[in-house]
Amino acid sequence: MSKTRKFRLGAFIQATGHHVVAWRHPDSQADACLNFEHYKEITQTAERGLFDAVFLADSPGVWSISSENQGRNGKIAHFEPITLFSALSSVTKDIGFIATASTTYEEPYTLARKFASLDYLSKGRAGWNVVTTGNENAAGNFGYDKHPDHSLRYERAEEFVEVVKGLWDSWEDDAFIRDRESGIYFDPEKLHILNHKGKHFSIRGPLNVGRPPQGYPVIVQAGASEAGRDLAARTAEVIFTANQTLADAQEFYADLKGRLAKYGRSPDDLKIMPGAFPVIGRTEEEAQEKYEFLQSLIPADVAWGILDRYYKHLDLSQYSLDDLAPELPNETNNNKSRLKLVQDLTARGNLTLRQLYLALATARGHRTIIGTPESIADQLEEWFNNGAADGFNIMPPILPTGLDEFVNLVVPILQKRGLFRTEYEGSTLRENLGLHRPNNRFTAQQTDERLVLAG
Repeated sequence: MSKTRKFRLGAFIQATGHHVVAWRHPDSQADACLNFEHYKEITQTAERGLFDAVFLADSPGVWSISSENQGRNGKIAHFEPITLFSALSSVTKDIGFIATASTTYEEPYTLARKFASLDYLSKGRAGWNVVTTGNENAAGNFGYDKHPDHSLRYERAEEFVEVVKGLWDSWEDDAFIRDRESGIYFDPEKLHILNHKGKHFSIRGPLNVGRPPQGYPVIVQAGASEAGRDLAARTAEVIFTANQTLADAQEFYADLKGRLAKYGRSPDDLKIMPGAFPVIGRTEEEAQEKYEFLQSLIPADVAWGILDRYYKHLDLSQYSLDDLAPELPNETNNNKSRLKLVQDLTARGNLTLRQLYLALATARGHRTIIGTPESIADQLEEWFNNGAADGFNIMPPILPTGLDEFVNLVVPILQKRGLFRTEYEGSTLRENLGLHRPNNRFTAQQTDERLVLAG
């Protein structure tokens, strides 16, 4: 099997699609958010396209009952990701499942248990997208008066991830003997009590699920703030990011890869996958027409809703959509990296408010690429070959047709160029991503102790 570096591809499946009013498009599945058959179809399409994983974003609360969210039916009501992926794992064989779960509004023990269970149900295809939650509206659902501060959320997240990993190590891989003749079901010496006592958590353990098939489900992160970058360098194995330009993507890629050595990690231990929103046509003209039709579906109240999300400090009623976009705030307690991206987008293009909402309506700041299948492949290959990406998180404008087009038209071109697999390399998500299986910390500790004694 060739060891040539290959694209990694994730399918970011957001109900009807990623465009802000995808549900209004005649080719979309309008009731997609609570339609299992829809998710089954697109997941099987992604598997047919040999994608590494499907990814589902999530928030433990509705972002807002606002004009903007009239378009985002997938953000108003949708399946809980672990539950959905558990069902989808039974109708697929190879594709991985990356589910979002919050370190701010969940507890380590229950989260560790859910993801270990998903890893067993899927035979080693689970991944956890670690988020601290940027949605301040979630606070009221969990008894908080206000959303915790950004720095505190990341401090808690670091401890949270380490606790979860420790719980996944509760049992050694061969702890369960199940010897009927001797009557021994498990080896007590291969059971480990975590006994964690830290600033945010005091958790005894052990986890009441065996060690996951992958050791740990793949750890994914999407934060790009300074705190987010450092957390990713310390803990993440895949990072989903939003970059608009090659230069920005190269800076992010070099910075993240450069931080890994500090934590005893190599560049191959972290796969960086920017989001890409592809609008595909048989000709450049057709692709542009498809893009413009999508944009034409945005009602005025949804347009202003998109802008209000970033201009909460400002009364926009005094502006028209053809006015230059005013200066954005410098700080937020929500998603700091996304605010920075929108600031850069506005400054770089000297945009009007109309141009800004149109830029954000597609993929919320992720890169929009428009063109023929060959042109789309060219644009992805440029980033892949120039130190900007290890692969991409594909964000279809509408579903299911947007993913169908990418799988049927773009994937064969990437395969022909030798950039993408023609069959899955392994049976687990880790194997297909080219990530090593982590050792159990307690086993490694015992090995080190024996070496010290022997020495």
